[in-house]
Amino acid sequence: MAEYNTSREHLILKEYGRHVQRIVANCMEIEDDVRRNEVAREIIELMGQLNPQLRNVEDFKHKLWDHLFIMSDYKLKVDSPYPIKNREEMEKKPERLAYPQSRIKYKHYGKNVESLVAKAVETEDPEKRMGFTACIGNFMKLVYQNWSKELVNDETIKNDLRLLSRGKLQVTEDQDIGSLARSNKFKPARPEVLGGVPSRNKGGKFRHGGSNNNNGGRPKHFKKKR
Repeated sequence: MAEYNTSREHLILKEYGRHVQRIVANCMEIEDDVRRNEVAREIIELMGQLNPQLRNVEDFKHKLWDHLFIMSDYKLKVDSPYPIKNREEMEKKPERLAYPQSRIKYKHYGKNVESLVAKAVETEDPEKRMGFTACIGNFMKLVYQNWSKELVNDETIKNDLRLLSRGKLQVTEDQDIGSLARSNKFKPARPEVLGGVPSRNKGGKFRHGGSNNNNGGRPKHFKKKR
């Protein structure tokens, strides 16, 4: 008679499979403490081989031991190299993160720019404030250009920075605020040219491979000589 998963015991961690869960259950039944600890360490090695992606997780060994105790329903009695957590600690839900409620004046610049402006305004050293202002202006121009997909003049950025700082931060004439934008200059999309200059069909759309033949832009087919 076929055995279906619905009639089997609940699978606690699906990524390890039912066989590993049965091995953990067998480990719990071992009476000898030394042998039970040896089997637990062998299970940890097996779990690491079945889930190699956990090796990219910080303290992946600690994660494996936590998973071992979860699969045993926190009933396995072995010596762990890490602090053993109970059910309450493992199943505790994280505190809900509070979302910022303040409105962003210029959404295309984002909240980080407003925070940088506020930090620069609080800077007392005039020289540092001037350098801070130039950095913010560079970043604002880069963000504006990525958002609008168009070139933006420096006066627009200077005016926006002046408004954000309520006149306390101003970019001087000798300060360059376009270095970041130039390094990431927006390039408008162009039709790709394959085999020549793109031509237009009757609908006015570009047609790739616009060669100067009378075959609708398609290469001519030549018959083989016999």
